[in-house]
Amino acid sequence: MQMIWDFFQQQILGMKWLNELIGGILSLIGLDINTRIGGSVQFFIYDSIKIFVLLSVLIFIVSYVQSYFPPEKTKKILGNVKGIGANILGALLGTVTPFCSCSSIPLFIGFTNAGLPIGVTFSFLISSPLVDLAAYILLMSVFGVKIALAYVVVGIALAVIGGTLIDKMGLESYVEPFVRTGKNVDIESPELTRKERLLYAKDGVLEIIKRVWIYVFVGVGLGALIHNWIPSDVIQKVIGENNPFSVLLATIVGIPMYADIFGTIPIAEALFSKGVGAGTILSFMMAVTALSLPSIIMLKKVVKTKLLAIFVGIVSIGIVIIGYLFNYLQLYLGF
Repeated sequence: MQMIWDFFQQQILGMKWLNELIGGILSLIGLDINTRIGGSVQFFIYDSIKIFVLLSVLIFIVSYVQSYFPPEKTKKILGNVKGIGANILGALLGTVTPFCSCSSIPLFIGFTNAGLPIGVTFSFLISSPLVDLAAYILLMSVFGVKIALAYVVVGIALAVIGGTLIDKMGLESYVEPFVRTGKNVDIESPELTRKERLLYAKDGVLEIIKRVWIYVFVGVGLGALIHNWIPSDVIQKVIGENNPFSVLLATIVGIPMYADIFGTIPIAEALFSKGVGAGTILSFMMAVTALSLPSIIMLKKVVKTKLLAIFVGIVSIGIVIIGYLFNYLQLYLGF
Protein backbone atom coordinates (compact mmCIF):
# COMPACT_ATOMS: atom_id res chain seq x y z
CA MET A 1 0.00 0.00 0.00
CA GLN A 2 2.86 2.38 0.87
CA MET A 3 4.47 1.67 -2.50
CA ILE A 4 1.23 2.53 -4.30
CA TRP A 5 0.87 5.75 -2.33
CA ASP A 6 4.50 6.73 -2.96
CA PHE A 7 3.99 6.11 -6.69
CA PHE A 8 0.84 8.27 -6.67
CA GLN A 9 2.52 11.12 -4.81
CA GLN A 10 5.79 11.08 -6.73
CA GLN A 11 4.73 10.11 -10.27
CA ILE A 12 1.10 11.30 -10.50
CA LEU A 13 1.07 14.40 -8.30
CA GLY A 14 4.78 15.18 -8.30
CA MET A 15 5.23 14.17 -11.97
CA LYS A 16 8.83 13.04 -11.38
CA TRP A 17 8.70 11.26 -14.71
CA LEU A 18 8.18 14.65 -16.36
CA ASN A 19 11.24 16.08 -14.61
CA GLU A 20 13.34 13.15 -15.84
CA LEU A 21 11.91 13.50 -19.36
CA ILE A 22 12.70 17.21 -19.52
CA GLY A 23 16.18 16.55 -18.13
CA GLY A 24 16.76 13.93 -20.83
CA ILE A 25 15.58 16.25 -23.61
CA LEU A 26 17.75 19.12 -22.38
CA SER A 27 20.75 16.79 -22.20
CA LEU A 28 20.10 15.62 -25.76
CA ILE A 29 20.21 19.18 -27.07
CA GLY A 30 23.51 19.76 -25.29
CA LEU A 31 22.44 21.55 -22.07
CA ASP A 32 24.13 20.21 -18.94
CA ILE A 33 21.39 20.02 -16.29
CA ASN A 34 24.00 19.68 -13.55
CA THR A 35 25.08 23.28 -14.06
CA ARG A 36 23.24 26.22 -12.50
CA ILE A 37 21.86 27.39 -15.82
CA GLY A 38 20.85 23.91 -16.96
CA GLY A 39 19.29 23.10 -13.58
CA SER A 40 17.38 26.38 -13.61
CA VAL A 41 16.00 25.73 -17.09
CA GLN A 42 14.95 22.21 -16.10
CA PHE A 43 13.30 23.45 -12.89
CA PHE A 44 11.46 26.25 -14.73
CA ILE A 45 10.08 24.06 -17.53
CA TYR A 46 9.20 21.13 -15.24
CA ASP A 47 7.52 23.15 -12.50
CA SER A 48 5.60 25.35 -14.95
CA ILE A 49 4.15 22.38 -16.83
CA LYS A 50 3.42 20.46 -13.61
CA ILE A 51 1.60 23.35 -11.94
CA PHE A 52 -0.47 24.28 -15.00
CA VAL A 53 -1.49 20.66 -15.66
CA LEU A 54 -2.48 20.01 -12.05
CA LEU A 55 -4.08 23.44 -11.77
CA SER A 56 -6.23 22.92 -14.88
CA VAL A 57 -7.48 19.51 -13.75
CA LEU A 58 -8.14 20.60 -10.17
CA ILE A 59 -9.78 23.94 -11.00
CA PHE A 60 -12.06 22.11 -13.44
CA ILE A 61 -13.19 19.82 -10.61
CA VAL A 62 -13.51 22.68 -8.11
CA SER A 63 -15.44 24.85 -10.59
CA TYR A 64 -17.81 21.98 -11.37
CA VAL A 65 -18.54 21.60 -7.65
CA GLN A 66 -18.80 25.37 -7.30
CA SER A 67 -21.53 25.45 -9.96
CA TYR A 68 -23.82 24.00 -7.28
CA PHE A 69 -23.06 26.95 -4.96
CA PRO A 70 -23.84 30.26 -6.72
CA PRO A 71 -23.59 33.37 -4.49
CA GLU A 72 -27.35 33.50 -3.92
CA LYS A 73 -27.50 29.92 -2.70
CA THR A 74 -24.37 30.43 -0.60
CA LYS A 75 -25.92 33.47 1.11
CA LYS A 76 -29.06 31.47 1.89
CA ILE A 77 -27.05 28.57 3.32
CA LEU A 78 -25.01 30.89 5.53
CA GLY A 79 -28.09 32.83 6.57
CA ASN A 80 -29.74 29.70 7.99
CA VAL A 81 -26.91 28.91 10.44
CA LYS A 82 -26.10 30.86 13.59
CA GLY A 83 -23.21 31.11 16.05
CA ILE A 84 -19.84 29.49 15.57
CA GLY A 85 -21.46 26.97 13.24
CA ALA A 86 -21.97 29.82 10.77
CA ASN A 87 -18.29 30.72 11.00
CA ILE A 88 -17.29 27.11 10.36
CA LEU A 89 -19.65 26.93 7.39
CA GLY A 90 -18.37 30.26 6.05
CA ALA A 91 -14.79 28.99 6.27
CA LEU A 92 -15.70 25.69 4.62
CA LEU A 93 -17.56 27.42 1.78
CA GLY A 94 -14.48 29.54 1.27
CA THR A 95 -12.57 26.36 0.45
CA VAL A 96 -14.72 25.69 -2.64
CA THR A 97 -14.09 29.16 -4.08
CA PRO A 98 -10.67 29.29 -5.79
CA PHE A 99 -10.26 33.06 -5.40
CA CYS A 100 -7.25 35.16 -4.51
CA SER A 101 -7.57 37.62 -1.62
CA CYS A 102 -8.57 40.50 -3.93
CA SER A 103 -11.16 38.44 -5.82
CA SER A 104 -12.78 37.41 -2.52
CA ILE A 105 -13.56 41.00 -1.50
CA PRO A 106 -16.53 41.50 -3.90
CA LEU A 107 -18.15 38.39 -2.39
CA PHE A 108 -17.34 39.75 1.08
CA ILE A 109 -19.22 42.94 0.13
CA GLY A 110 -22.16 40.95 -1.22
CA PHE A 111 -22.42 38.77 1.88
CA THR A 112 -22.19 41.78 4.21
CA ASN A 113 -24.79 43.65 2.17
CA ALA A 114 -27.08 40.62 2.39
CA GLY A 115 -27.10 40.98 6.19
CA LEU A 116 -24.81 38.08 7.09
CA PRO A 117 -22.93 38.52 10.41
CA ILE A 118 -19.60 40.27 9.97
CA GLY A 119 -17.72 37.39 11.60
CA VAL A 120 -19.05 34.92 9.03
CA THR A 121 -18.02 37.13 6.13
CA PHE A 122 -14.52 37.49 7.56
CA SER A 123 -14.26 33.72 8.06
CA PHE A 124 -15.04 33.38 4.36
CA LEU A 125 -12.62 36.18 3.45
CA ILE A 126 -9.75 34.46 5.28
CA SER A 127 -10.34 30.91 4.07
CA SER A 128 -11.19 31.62 0.43
CA PRO A 129 -7.69 32.59 -0.75
CA LEU A 130 -5.96 30.42 1.83
CA VAL A 131 -7.45 26.95 1.42
CA ASP A 132 -9.02 25.04 -1.45
CA LEU A 133 -8.86 21.61 -3.03
CA ALA A 134 -6.38 22.66 -5.71
CA ALA A 135 -4.04 24.15 -3.11
CA TYR A 136 -4.27 20.98 -1.02
CA ILE A 137 -3.36 18.71 -3.93
CA LEU A 138 -0.47 20.92 -5.02
CA LEU A 139 0.82 21.14 -1.44
CA MET A 140 0.56 17.37 -1.13
CA SER A 141 2.70 17.00 -4.27
CA VAL A 142 5.45 19.04 -2.56
CA PHE A 143 5.21 18.38 1.18
CA GLY A 144 3.33 15.10 1.42
CA VAL A 145 -0.12 14.33 2.76
CA LYS A 146 0.47 15.08 6.48
CA ILE A 147 1.72 18.63 6.08
CA ALA A 148 -0.79 19.41 3.31
CA LEU A 149 -3.70 18.14 5.40
CA ALA A 150 -2.45 19.98 8.48
CA TYR A 151 -2.19 23.18 6.42
CA VAL A 152 -5.85 22.86 5.39
CA VAL A 153 -6.96 22.19 8.98
CA VAL A 154 -5.05 25.12 10.49
CA GLY A 155 -6.12 27.38 7.61
CA ILE A 156 -9.78 26.64 8.30
CA ALA A 157 -9.18 26.96 12.05
CA LEU A 158 -7.58 30.38 11.54
CA ALA A 159 -10.56 31.49 9.46
CA VAL A 160 -13.06 30.28 12.07
CA ILE A 161 -11.17 31.76 15.03
CA GLY A 162 -10.49 35.05 13.24
CA GLY A 163 -14.10 35.46 12.16
CA THR A 164 -15.40 34.51 15.61
CA LEU A 165 -13.14 37.03 17.38
CA ILE A 166 -14.20 39.82 15.02
CA ASP A 167 -17.84 38.87 15.55
CA LYS A 168 -17.51 38.89 19.36
CA MET A 169 -15.94 42.36 19.26
CA GLY A 170 -19.11 43.81 17.72
CA LEU A 171 -17.39 45.67 14.91
CA GLU A 172 -20.33 45.92 12.49
CA SER A 173 -20.28 49.73 12.71
CA TYR A 174 -16.73 49.75 11.31
CA VAL A 175 -17.91 48.51 7.93
CA GLU A 176 -18.38 51.43 5.54
CA PRO A 177 -22.07 52.47 5.31
CA PHE A 178 -22.35 51.93 1.55
CA VAL A 179 -21.50 48.23 2.06
CA ARG A 180 -24.16 47.69 4.73
CA THR A 181 -26.91 49.79 3.15
CA GLY A 182 -26.37 49.11 -0.53
CA LYS A 183 -29.19 47.65 -2.57
CA ASN A 184 -29.18 43.88 -2.41
CA VAL A 185 -30.52 42.25 -5.56
CA ASP A 186 -31.17 38.57 -4.98
CA ILE A 187 -31.81 36.74 -8.24
CA GLU A 188 -32.40 33.02 -8.26
CA SER A 189 -29.86 31.21 -10.39
CA PRO A 190 -31.39 28.76 -12.89
CA GLU A 191 -30.64 25.08 -12.41
CA LEU A 192 -27.82 24.11 -14.74
CA THR A 193 -27.69 21.03 -16.93
CA ARG A 194 -24.65 18.77 -16.85
CA LYS A 195 -23.41 20.27 -20.13
CA GLU A 196 -23.77 23.78 -18.72
CA ARG A 197 -21.87 22.78 -15.58
CA LEU A 198 -19.06 21.35 -17.73
CA LEU A 199 -18.93 24.59 -19.72
CA TYR A 200 -18.93 26.55 -16.46
CA ALA A 201 -16.02 24.44 -15.20
CA LYS A 202 -14.11 24.96 -18.46
CA ASP A 203 -14.66 28.73 -18.23
CA GLY A 204 -13.52 28.58 -14.60
CA VAL A 205 -10.24 26.98 -15.68
CA LEU A 206 -9.65 29.60 -18.37
CA GLU A 207 -10.48 32.44 -15.98
CA ILE A 208 -8.16 31.20 -13.24
CA ILE A 209 -5.31 30.44 -15.65
CA LYS A 210 -5.69 33.88 -17.23
CA ARG A 211 -5.52 35.48 -13.79
CA VAL A 212 -2.67 33.50 -12.23
CA TRP A 213 -0.32 32.61 -15.09
CA ILE A 214 1.98 35.55 -14.50
CA TYR A 215 2.24 34.76 -10.78
CA VAL A 216 2.98 31.11 -11.51
CA PHE A 217 5.79 32.04 -13.90
CA VAL A 218 7.21 34.60 -11.44
CA GLY A 219 6.97 32.03 -8.64
CA VAL A 220 8.65 29.34 -10.72
CA GLY A 221 11.37 31.80 -11.72
CA LEU A 222 12.05 32.68 -8.09
CA GLY A 223 11.93 29.00 -7.21
CA ALA A 224 14.54 28.23 -9.87
CA LEU A 225 16.71 31.05 -8.54
CA ILE A 226 16.47 29.78 -4.96
CA HIS A 227 16.94 26.15 -5.98
CA ASN A 228 19.99 26.59 -8.19
CA TRP A 229 21.70 29.88 -7.39
CA ILE A 230 21.37 30.66 -3.68
CA PRO A 231 23.57 28.45 -1.45
CA SER A 232 21.78 26.40 1.19
CA ASP A 233 23.91 27.82 3.99
CA VAL A 234 22.84 31.37 3.12
CA ILE A 235 19.16 30.41 3.19
CA GLN A 236 19.63 28.48 6.41
CA LYS A 237 21.33 31.46 8.03
CA VAL A 238 18.46 33.81 7.10
CA ILE A 239 15.35 31.66 7.55
CA GLY A 240 16.67 28.32 8.76
CA GLU A 241 15.67 26.54 11.95
CA ASN A 242 18.56 28.13 13.86
CA ASN A 243 17.10 31.59 13.35
CA PRO A 244 14.41 32.09 16.05
CA PHE A 245 12.88 34.91 13.99
CA SER A 246 12.55 32.90 10.76
CA VAL A 247 8.74 32.57 10.96
CA LEU A 248 8.26 36.22 11.84
CA LEU A 249 10.60 37.27 9.02
CA ALA A 250 8.83 35.05 6.49
CA THR A 251 5.46 36.50 7.50
CA ILE A 252 6.68 40.10 7.23
CA VAL A 253 8.26 39.44 3.83
CA GLY A 254 5.11 37.71 2.56
CA ILE A 255 2.57 40.43 3.45
CA PRO A 256 3.63 43.07 0.86
CA MET A 257 3.67 40.48 -1.92
CA TYR A 258 0.67 39.58 -4.06
CA ALA A 259 0.10 36.17 -5.59
CA ASP A 260 -2.32 33.30 -5.59
CA ILE A 261 -1.25 30.32 -3.53
CA PHE A 262 -0.39 28.62 -6.82
CA GLY A 263 2.35 31.19 -7.44
CA THR A 264 3.90 30.47 -4.04
CA ILE A 265 4.07 26.68 -4.54
CA PRO A 266 7.32 26.65 -6.58
CA ILE A 267 8.98 29.03 -4.09
CA ALA A 268 7.87 26.75 -1.26
CA GLU A 269 9.20 23.72 -3.14
CA ALA A 270 12.61 25.35 -3.61
CA LEU A 271 12.84 26.49 0.03
CA PHE A 272 11.80 23.03 1.25
CA SER A 273 14.55 21.43 -0.84
CA LYS A 274 17.04 23.77 0.88
CA GLY A 275 15.99 22.52 4.31
CA VAL A 276 13.85 25.47 5.42
CA GLY A 277 11.30 24.49 8.07
CA ALA A 278 7.75 23.71 6.93
CA GLY A 279 6.32 26.22 9.41
CA THR A 280 8.47 29.04 8.02
CA ILE A 281 7.44 28.18 4.45
CA LEU A 282 3.74 27.89 5.29
CA SER A 283 3.84 31.21 7.18
CA PHE A 284 5.24 32.87 4.06
CA MET A 285 2.55 31.26 1.88
CA MET A 286 -0.26 32.24 4.26
CA ALA A 287 0.95 35.83 4.50
CA VAL A 288 1.17 36.16 0.71
CA THR A 289 -2.28 34.70 0.07
CA ALA A 290 -4.33 36.00 3.01
CA LEU A 291 -2.67 39.37 3.72
CA SER A 292 -1.29 40.65 0.43
CA LEU A 293 -0.83 44.42 0.31
CA PRO A 294 -3.19 44.93 -2.69
CA SER A 295 -6.01 43.08 -0.86
CA ILE A 296 -5.42 45.18 2.27
CA ILE A 297 -5.66 48.36 0.15
CA MET A 298 -8.90 47.11 -1.42
CA LEU A 299 -10.33 46.10 1.95
CA LYS A 300 -9.55 49.58 3.30
CA LYS A 301 -12.13 50.89 0.82
CA VAL A 302 -14.93 48.91 2.49
CA VAL A 303 -13.98 48.81 6.18
CA LYS A 304 -12.67 51.45 8.58
CA THR A 305 -9.10 51.57 9.82
CA LYS A 306 -9.81 50.02 13.22
CA LEU A 307 -11.50 46.95 11.78
CA LEU A 308 -8.78 46.60 9.12
CA ALA A 309 -6.05 46.78 11.77
CA ILE A 310 -7.80 44.19 13.94
CA PHE A 311 -8.25 41.86 10.96
CA VAL A 312 -4.58 42.16 9.91
CA GLY A 313 -3.45 41.76 13.52
CA ILE A 314 -5.52 38.65 14.20
CA VAL A 315 -4.50 36.93 10.97
CA SER A 316 -0.82 37.92 11.32
CA ILE A 317 -0.60 36.62 14.90
CA GLY A 318 -2.39 33.44 13.86
CA ILE A 319 0.03 32.88 10.97
CA VAL A 320 3.08 33.36 13.20
CA ILE A 321 1.71 30.98 15.86
CA ILE A 322 0.92 28.37 13.19
CA GLY A 323 4.41 28.73 11.70
CA TYR A 324 6.21 28.17 14.99
CA LEU A 325 3.88 25.27 15.82
CA PHE A 326 4.68 23.54 12.51
CA ASN A 327 8.41 24.06 12.97
CA TYR A 328 8.19 22.58 16.48
CA LEU A 329 6.23 19.55 15.27
CA GLN A 330 8.69 19.01 12.41
CA LEU A 331 11.82 19.46 14.54
CA TYR A 332 10.87 17.55 17.69
CA LEU A 333 8.15 15.14 16.60
CA GLY A 334 9.32 14.37 13.05
CA PHE A 335 6.06 15.67 11.59
